[in-house]
Amino acid sequence: MDQTAAPYQFNSAPKGPIAILVVDDEEPIRGALKRFLSQQHFEVTTAGNGAEAIDVLQRQKIACVLLDVRMPDSNGVDLVPRILEIEPNAAILMLTAVNDAASAALCMQRGAMDYLTKPVDLTDLLRAIQRALRRRDTMIESQQINHWLKEEVAIRTAELRMERANLERISVATLEALVNALEAKDPYLRGHSARVADLAATVAAEMGLDEEQVELVRTAGRLHDIGKIGIREEILNKQGPLTDDEFEHVKNHTVTGSQILAPLAHLKHIIDIVRSHHERWDGKGYPDGIGGESVPVGARIIGAVEIYDALTTSRPYQEKMVPELAIERLRDLVGTVIDPRVHRALQAVVARREALIFLDDARA
Repeated sequence: MDQTAAPYQFNSAPKGPIAILVVDDEEPIRGALKRFLSQQHFEVTTAGNGAEAIDVLQRQKIACVLLDVRMPDSNGVDLVPRILEIEPNAAILMLTAVNDAASAALCMQRGAMDYLTKPVDLTDLLRAIQRALRRRDTMIESQQINHWLKEEVAIRTAELRMERANLERISVATLEALVNALEAKDPYLRGHSARVADLAATVAAEMGLDEEQVELVRTAGRLHDIGKIGIREEILNKQGPLTDDEFEHVKNHTVTGSQILAPLAHLKHIIDIVRSHHERWDGKGYPDGIGGESVPVGARIIGAVEIYDALTTSRPYQEKMVPELAIERLRDLVGTVIDPRVHRALQAVVARREALIFLDDARA
């Protein structure tokens, strides 16, 4: 991982280093994040619980907060509005375990900008922080414009733009909450979409996709299984193998998902990804039987990551595999199910994550 990336700068000249507050009850995580972010020229303060975090915010100007969803004395759902009451322009990023994806989505509804699942890939974390700070900068700039402009039409236009952005963010967070609620019914699927979204976005970045495409993949990953809402519950919860008719019913979830998203104009670029994430490289997937480069790259990435996630999480019919073995198993699918370029990127990302986990364990 390149730790020499240029630090983020505000559009207007800053008065000093950008201040970040890391809030996590685990000291090794706080220490590791502080070391990494300090190397990126941020001014880093840490807090071990919600009360300490509030105390820091009341004494110090903070631009960005990395906030653990669950801590002994508080949770992110309650802490996000308290932070924004003290520092309305704070860029809040949630750090969540996979089982807390629903809580993280609720935090976004209350004003957080994004969330990442642990263990956090440091390259992905830095990219998320830079993205959040740019959004914060734009938000502050918009507030200044609204203050300076005197004409009612210009002010109203800015207000409508902000309202639309908020509605778009809330609509995505609401759909994510539905997906997380659906997954919560099955202990084997809990957190699946959050894991797929984070890993797929990192793979997209590894493949050289630009930031906008990476974020499209992340959002599509979070919503790729929204169509499962239309699957009959007795089939969704069935423990044994599905009949042919039942499997055909399940396959409809890709089309159903695209239909659910169709009325939301701001999600138009992810609809094809959601529809095509079960297509195959050899053209033998569903629902349209397309293959190769005809399958959207985001769908190819999510399709491969879904298989990896299925192999590396416990299921009623199999023991979970270690990441290295799962990557080897996926190699057998390259050229038929999986795009070779996607597999190479996934292999690189998994190797880097395993190295990070090893370093964290060594420091603990």
